[in-house]
Amino acid sequence: QVQLVESGGGLVQAGGSLRLSCVASGRIFGFNDMGWYRQAPGKQRELVAIITSGGTTTYADSLKGRFIISRNNTKNTVYLQMNSLKSEDTAAYYCYSKVITDLSGRWRDYWGQGTQVTVSS
Repeated sequence: QVQLVESGGGLVQAGGSLRLSCVASGRIFGFNDMGWYRQAPGKQRELVAIITSGGTTTYADSLKGRFIISRNNTKNTVYLQMNSLKSEDTAAYYCYSKVITDLSGRWRDYWGQGTQVTVSS
């Protein structure tokens, strides 16, 4: 079994910064994509950013230039640096990963439990 555990969320004033971390543990043979999604109250879950195993990044258009995703494969960790935060960034942030679960390369999607980010204006 694999677990993804997020940390780093909290309350921050508009214009401030937060850094989210997500650590994966369990039966892991590697990772394909890793990333972050978010869900605000009353809204659908939406993509924040994805980083591939090769380091290629994809961001939601509205977040380019403010958020930076990175990963450390030796630590089974993906990060999200969030700068110039706005009240509309308030949401639960979920870590996501395509985890390789055996030596043949099979993979499964896993999600974290979420960490709340609240930006006060």
